[in-house]
Amino acid sequence: MDSQERQTRRDIVVGVDGSAAALSAVRLAAHEAARRGRNLRIVHAFIWPLMHVNVGASQAVPEGGLQHDAERLLAEAAATATAAQPDVTATTDLVTGAPASVLLAAARDAELLVLGDRGLGGFTGLLLGSVAVQVTAHSTTPVLVARGEQHAGGPIVVGVDDSPAGAAAIEAAFVTAEQRHAELLAVRTWTYPVAATLYTPPVPADCGPVEDAERLVLADAVAAVSARHPKVEVREKLECGGPGRTLVQLSELAQLIVVGARGRGGFAGLLLGSVSQQVLHHAACPVLVVPDPRHDRTP
Repeated sequence: MDSQERQTRRDIVVGVDGSAAALSAVRLAAHEAARRGRNLRIVHAFIWPLMHVNVGASQAVPEGGLQHDAERLLAEAAATATAAQPDVTATTDLVTGAPASVLLAAARDAELLVLGDRGLGGFTGLLLGSVAVQVTAHSTTPVLVARGEQHAGGPIVVGVDDSPAGAAAIEAAFVTAEQRHAELLAVRTWTYPVAATLYTPPVPADCGPVEDAERLVLADAVAAVSARHPKVEVREKLECGGPGRTLVQLSELAQLIVVGARGRGGFAGLLLGSVSQQVLHHAACPVLVVPDPRHDRTP
């Protein structure tokens, strides 16, 4: 590897907070770093100095103190990464700041940001932690959220729509399937059109033309990318129904679900679309959220 290649290679970044979910994210991140030939950077956001809290050890407990606690959890995360992938180079960073801000800053020059779905201090009723929601909504780097189980031998599933973020998600799904030597399942859903009234029109007797048009959109979206990844085995699936519900159901057998951060039909003010939110909250496997390449989403 020459010096120029070393300079252009970007790390995999994972955020940790000492929770079990964070350690799951570390293991997932270590495997991603191994597949991609990248180094792993483990980051912990240390907020206490901002609150003017004494973070040092006391004379009575020289090994105590918040700073030592943070260093210990980083050491535990590094050991977890090494146990998962001994050949991956892992470094640790203790960064002063609020978790979402620290992780967004760390992700700017990263290839991928990996997070646990829920960290320390989360409310029991939350299906996805607040930091994960904030970071996923604003990141300009793809975010991989560790949740559920990576079902061995299952496909990489990607939701297909005709949005710019959807096109970026398809490209990322092909790359991921290629790296994992996995089948790619490209899924598009459709529903009967609803009139702009209080009434739903009757279901047409012949749905053939609608299905044919949707099937063509799916085929074209896949064909636009598959030529660049000829080794990836692709299966196309057209479903009548809601996209979020369909993807969540498929996640029960998938290695990974890939979605665009905002797809077709999202409200302009939302940085994270309704489908991606539904999948992030309910998927039974890890979820990769790919940002819209046209927008700078950093707050």
